[in-house]
Amino acid sequence: MSNRKLNVFLPLLFAVVLALGMFLGHKMPGSGNNGTTVFFTKPSRGPLQEVMDLIKTKYVDTLNTDKLQQEAIEGLLSKLDPHSIYIIPEELQRVTEDMDGNFEGIGVEFNITNDTVNVVSVLSGGPSETAGVQTGDKILKVNDTLVAGNSITAEKIRRLLRGPAGSIVNTQVLRQQKTITIPIKRGVIPLYSVDAAYMAAPTVGYIKISRFSATTYDEFMKAMRQLTQQGMKELIIDLRQNPGGYLDAAVRVADELLDENKLIVYTKGKDFPRADYKTKRPGLFEKGALAILTDEGSASASEILAGAIQDWDRGAIIGRRTFGKGLVQEQYDLDNGGALRLTVARYYIPSGRSIQKPYGKGHDDYNDDIMERLNHGELVNKDSIKINDTVPYKTAGGRRVYGGGGITPDFFIPFDTARFTPTLTAIYTRNTFGNFAYQYYTNHRETFKAYKDAAAFVKGFQPTGELMNEFLSFAKKDSIPGLDRLSAKDENEIRVRLKAMLARQLFRTEGFYETINQDDPMVKKALEVVLDKSSTP
Repeated sequence: MSNRKLNVFLPLLFAVVLALGMFLGHKMPGSGNNGTTVFFTKPSRGPLQEVMDLIKTKYVDTLNTDKLQQEAIEGLLSKLDPHSIYIIPEELQRVTEDMDGNFEGIGVEFNITNDTVNVVSVLSGGPSETAGVQTGDKILKVNDTLVAGNSITAEKIRRLLRGPAGSIVNTQVLRQQKTITIPIKRGVIPLYSVDAAYMAAPTVGYIKISRFSATTYDEFMKAMRQLTQQGMKELIIDLRQNPGGYLDAAVRVADELLDENKLIVYTKGKDFPRADYKTKRPGLFEKGALAILTDEGSASASEILAGAIQDWDRGAIIGRRTFGKGLVQEQYDLDNGGALRLTVARYYIPSGRSIQKPYGKGHDDYNDDIMERLNHGELVNKDSIKINDTVPYKTAGGRRVYGGGGITPDFFIPFDTARFTPTLTAIYTRNTFGNFAYQYYTNHRETFKAYKDAAAFVKGFQPTGELMNEFLSFAKKDSIPGLDRLSAKDENEIRVRLKAMLARQLFRTEGFYETINQDDPMVKKALEVVLDKSSTP
């Protein structure tokens, strides 16, 4: 463009820009405030942030403002539902590890007795086994930190042992009165959510799922294929004390149990449009007899799976009424390294029912619900179950079911309150069983080599009178009351639990459940139901 043409158009261009500026200025916030209009206004901080800023800059004493902010956030969330929570930065990594299904560390399980860190088990194929660590080793030092006789806590030792995969941690251990230095190259350690998978009867598979994490579906499918190869025709899935986890994990497991194009669950909230989750593909186990075990600790994703199975009349729910959590949370990372887990929707199972129990009376009342169930007799008597929702819902087959407070089982199994006498309660709370099993195993290591797997142990090992006497002598050192007046029921409980804890020492959680389930009334009922093809909920 020539200079002459530019001189002609410049005044016109300036006029247009000026007019546009005046128009925008008139429309901006504050345009009528005595000519003090600005184009970029500072957003309002809000009274909560203003108060925090004033406390930081003006308060007479020095304060821990991080702690103050945490308490303010928790106070705010206490006015919402019980599942909207603030996760502090120090806890976020642990929470994430649980849900991701792995962490970075050395791959040992330990306990602490008398200020001594004992290696209880070593992960097969993990970094510690590769380095030569053995069950029974006592950890004295981690790098330059003395951990023996130093009032060490489980959290402190975890922080010392964990670290980036590929890094080296130098440990000093005591093995049969000899001190050994063992360098261990850290690796990625799996956190399994399928605790056990075995054949509970010649044609019946059993799978225990402890939570629904990012790896649950893959673990479940691996277990299903192994059990199918062993002749599984019927299936028991144990969801007792499973607090839930990822919605997607529960949906994918349900997809393997229900045939195609069935609604599993849908979610809906005020600002959260309805989203349906349906079966998408042919499942691995759509036809065989199925039982789901639940109790008052089965929550959230567990209830999605149990509810879908019940609503489609696909299998029997056996046990006790579930927790009653029907709220959906999304997690938002915060600038301070923490996170907000905020409830954004409710979920509804195929019959249309929400199973969220009431929380209008406050968090304390909500958290005391399980104890209230025990006090009014619900855990021991099905007729004492309080149904909060009077709206009738029906399963696909026309059976009546209820919402408003968990999944009510088709077959009720009472909680055995007689198991928790003062003596047994003290043994459980002081971890006497676990500590004794570790000591007994390390002292009789050669004896246990005769058992190649959990099934052989269940069949071949029987707690002897000598073993009982050793345990009672050990328990006396823990100041357990009532050991000299045990009932026959108490003695039987001790024998059953001792065998299970020794199986855990040998074969981890797989061994524990395969052993303890031999005397479990819910598992016995489930076997009866799935093997009786005419049995219906």
